[in-house]
Amino acid sequence: MFHPLLSRNLTSLSRRISVRNEYRQIHHTCKILVVGGGTAGCSMAAKLSRKFDDPGQVIVLEPSDVHYYQPLFTLVGGGISSFKSSRRYMKDVLPKKAKWLKASVVEFQPDVNKVLTHHGDTIQYDIMIVALGLQLYWDKIPGLTEGLHDLDAQVCSIYGPDTVTQVYSKIKKVESGTAIFTFPNTPVKCPGAPQKIAYITEDYFRKHNLRYYNNIDVVYNTALPVIFGVKKYADSLWNVCKNRDITVNLQTNLVKINPNKRQATFEKLNSPGETLVQNYSFLHVTPPMGPPAVLKEHPILTNEAGFLCVDPKTLRHINYSNIFGIGDCTNTPNSKTMAAI
Repeated sequence: MFHPLLSRNLTSLSRRISVRNEYRQIHHTCKILVVGGGTAGCSMAAKLSRKFDDPGQVIVLEPSDVHYYQPLFTLVGGGISSFKSSRRYMKDVLPKKAKWLKASVVEFQPDVNKVLTHHGDTIQYDIMIVALGLQLYWDKIPGLTEGLHDLDAQVCSIYGPDTVTQVYSKIKKVESGTAIFTFPNTPVKCPGAPQKIAYITEDYFRKHNLRYYNNIDVVYNTALPVIFGVKKYADSLWNVCKNRDITVNLQTNLVKINPNKRQATFEKLNSPGETLVQNYSFLHVTPPMGPPAVLKEHPILTNEAGFLCVDPKTLRHINYSNIFGIGDCTNTPNSKTMAAI
């Protein structure tokens, strides 16, 4: 007799095989395959597709219907810009001379220049550009998902299209207590954004005479040993925080949230085993991030952390000369933001 969990897994596997087999005969070929339709993928597809008369020579593999201009999320969260202005339909931003396949990659076969999609399609390429970005790992912090889904828990984040629209409404609910902003112990896309939303929120409290009349404390807890990676700017940011009366705690990493009690637990990275529990009236979380799961499942292409291994000077893969990487999914040493390029 099958164990229930084994039975469910076999059923799930059977369904996946069935779905793939239904479409397995569909085979695509192209000169250039761009995996990912974010900013990096769109930019490369637009540039390269202009070099071919045949629109099918460049394929963009992207499952999403909507493209988000994520740098605007900070302003959306701060009530300065509308969410609508940050989104466009994918069909409207992808280059017309490129072919869009609305699917996700599930398997890379670099030795034979192929990828497999979640539909079971295969794509044969001459050159592949991997532009998968970073994945948000909300579930790595216990209580975070529950807090984000609870409108009364006062937990929010500008980092997701499904969460950014709640940020400003939760800022406006704060009447007293402590507003906490976090930075995780992982790579982060746009590392300046967690501070930007803290400054915008503090400015809102100040302009509405809430900061001191209502005794609202503003705290920035970062897992990093510095407030910012470039000393010149770090020195200026320390002055900003001092002038705005923002408390900064370094090497302080969020590990757990209790939404019902409105408590956040942090580990002190410079003091192993020590934790800090803080009460909050508002908690903005920058979630842990990392390479997409599909990359981590292909160590032949990545480093130990799961990032695509490329030459930082050429962005060409270190082992496969017809594979290139661009954007946040690569192991290049720069900060994961356009401002670093």
